[in-house]
Amino acid sequence: MLRSLALLSAALAVACSGRTAAPPPPAAAPPPVAKGWQTSTDEENLRVVAQGQEEAVLTDAPAVPPPITRAHATKVIVHLEVKEVKGRLADGVEYTFWTFGGKVPGKFIRIREGDDVEFHLDSHPDNKMPHNIDLHAVTGQGGGAAASMTAPGHSSTFSFKALNAGLYVYHCATAPVGMHVANGMYGLIFVEPKAGLAKVDHEFYVMQGDFYTAGPNGQPGLQPFNMEKAIAERADYVVFNGSVGALTGEGALQAKAGDTVRLFFGVGGPNLTSSFHVIGEIFDRVAAEGNTNHLTENVQTTMIPAGGSAIVEFRVNVPGTYILVDHSLTRAFNKGALGQLKVTGDEVKVVYSGKTDDAIYAPEGGSVRDTPAPAPVQSPAANKAERIARGQLIFSANCVACHQLNGAGIPQAFPPLAKSDYLNADKVRAIKTVTGGQEGKIVVNGAEFNGVMPAWSLNDEEVASVLTYVYNSWGNSGVEVTPAEVKTHRVAAKAPAKP
Repeated sequence: MLRSLALLSAALAVACSGRTAAPPPPAAAPPPVAKGWQTSTDEENLRVVAQGQEEAVLTDAPAVPPPITRAHATKVIVHLEVKEVKGRLADGVEYTFWTFGGKVPGKFIRIREGDDVEFHLDSHPDNKMPHNIDLHAVTGQGGGAAASMTAPGHSSTFSFKALNAGLYVYHCATAPVGMHVANGMYGLIFVEPKAGLAKVDHEFYVMQGDFYTAGPNGQPGLQPFNMEKAIAERADYVVFNGSVGALTGEGALQAKAGDTVRLFFGVGGPNLTSSFHVIGEIFDRVAAEGNTNHLTENVQTTMIPAGGSAIVEFRVNVPGTYILVDHSLTRAFNKGALGQLKVTGDEVKVVYSGKTDDAIYAPEGGSVRDTPAPAPVQSPAANKAERIARGQLIFSANCVACHQLNGAGIPQAFPPLAKSDYLNADKVRAIKTVTGGQEGKIVVNGAEFNGVMPAWSLNDEEVASVLTYVYNSWGNSGVEVTPAEVKTHRVAAKAPAKP
């Protein structure tokens, strides 16, 4: 309007002066907008008439149901069971999870925009609590929560129409809502655009959640939920797919060099936002907030709020172990928000050369790496078996990021502990390495490593336990390390350098 008025004023001025008006400059082209996948409006989907019916295919993470290939909307019947189960939160740590489908996160639900959904929420008779479901994909009061309040041993049914394409979180909304969500009651529902998505080689389902336990991180045994910590947002664990290490070792995601990967990523919460990043990769496309209408390209880290989601896509060009993290990094390396994508195949040196030089640059030497003092202090292990059990917990809390749950290490970066000739040859050297650190070249199982391992400030009992665990795992020698041996061979901490 303002532009039209300006052109009219200019034309009148020229006419009054008797001069011929010059043609107006061409309008500036609008900035380019990244296009998303083809979708319909909610009004258009409301007018769609469903044809036939089918049972929904539901999957446990990290699996995703197959893409929808039908070219029409249909009636989709969903049966989702609520189940309270005891399971592993971390090595040696159990938790009573409240789940949709028996695992955390809940089942992945895949439907198509325009579908009519008949939803059955079934509560297992052994449950102790009533539960319901709020699906962010539902237009209607509570996202279905009021219609789905279900007592143990009962089943509730309601229906909705999928009006909006996108990736949506669902969760329990029974009071206290934060407690139900904190116990693992969340999952993802994908309303696929009518034209579908571009074909990729792999689709995976990952969700992040924060857990609040009565005991501190790593304290063994069955841990109850702690409401005080949850209200203060002091999470003891921040994990992918329900437990520490769920996506590492045998649970790691798998692909081949050259493959395309799509991750459906969500945050159940209840409280913490994720700074989601894959170490060693750049996201070629991101559907932020689960919005399939708009794609952002070439993204390093994407922010995903509690109760939110994103779809990320990328091609893995070269082999390696790619680490999925919440880039609020103490959550990844100290609380559990870490996973692996293992890629096999031929190297492509022009893309990534690997290490080409192994010179050391450490002018001030290694430093002691402090770990939180255990509280309360445990009494000495009564026997070798107890020492091994304690060592496993210490290893999981401090060593797994570098040396991996299976002791395999990371090629060209961190040496293996499994069947380690270097480790098994000299127990005293192992004690000195843990207590004093290690710099320079070493050869382990025929492979050369050159880096710096900082010293750990573990007490004699803890060093003895973790080394005994390592020596009695993964095909190692089976010897025991005692606190007395650690005390005898411990490397004293270096005094701070003078300014």
